Amino acid sequence: MWHDIKTLNSVTRTMFGVLVLCLLLAGYRWVSLQPVFDFRVVRVQGANGAPLRYVDAATVRSAALPRIRGNFFTADLGAVRAAFETVPWVQRASVRREWPNKLIVSVDEYEVLGTWGEQDDRLLSVDGYLFTANLDEAEAEGRLPQLSGPDDSAREVAERLVDLRVWLAPVKLAPRTLSLSKRYAWTARLDNGVTLKLGRVQDREALKRRVDRFVLAYPRLAAQLAGRIESVDMRYPNGLAYRMRGPSAPSAPPVKEEDAA
Repeated sequence: MWHDIKTLNSVTRTMFGVLVLCLLLAGYRWVSLQPVFDFRVVRVQGANGAPLRYVDAATVRSAALPRIRGNFFTADLGAVRAAFETVPWVQRASVRREWPNKLIVSVDEYEVLGTWGEQDDRLLSVDGYLFTANLDEAEAEGRLPQLSGPDDSAREVAERLVDLRVWLAPVKLAPRTLSLSKRYAWTARLDNGVTLKLGRVQDREALKRRVDRFVLAYPRLAAQLAGRIESVDMRYPNGLAYRMRGPSAPSAPPVKEEDAA
């Protein structure tokens, strides 16, 4: 081999290439460890330029920065994003580097719809996600609806609350609570204090039909029994039943739709 010039040149080129690669890797490692590339600026902003309502940029930085490892070159952006997403009110975060030592964090906040469960220790977002945040902050502009159900029904409960607000608008009522039992029975308490029992309905259109029957019958019931209705039961196929307020008030017998309308 030592007398084969062609082979020696090939070996020499290979060894030189390996040496250059090692030098480049060593240089990159040395440069990447320089303090100048440590994150000195962390900018937290709303996604798509939206203003942040609940997330305080300083609080986010102080909560997330201790969990960030690495610098401009070595930081794992997936881990960085996960660190910011542990901060209350942050639903999603996206992160990007900006030369030479900046980290830009864009935050999507949860949009709260109501409280979840009997303890009021969790909140439900408008798109059906359960999360934990400060209740006083969430209710700064007014008391939130109280929602409950199996955890895997959170998205459906959120959708039905939005539906009920639309369906009840013709009689100027709105749900203050909405619950879905383990047996899939819906119950709402309205802002006038009336409990609306809608029963076991798994189909949205079937639920709407029951609410529509209530909306049709309610004006006359309200006129006749102003302020005295405790609950209205819409589980009857062709009518409704109502209960009067008072410790000994009996439940009224079922009323046919044509009698209540």
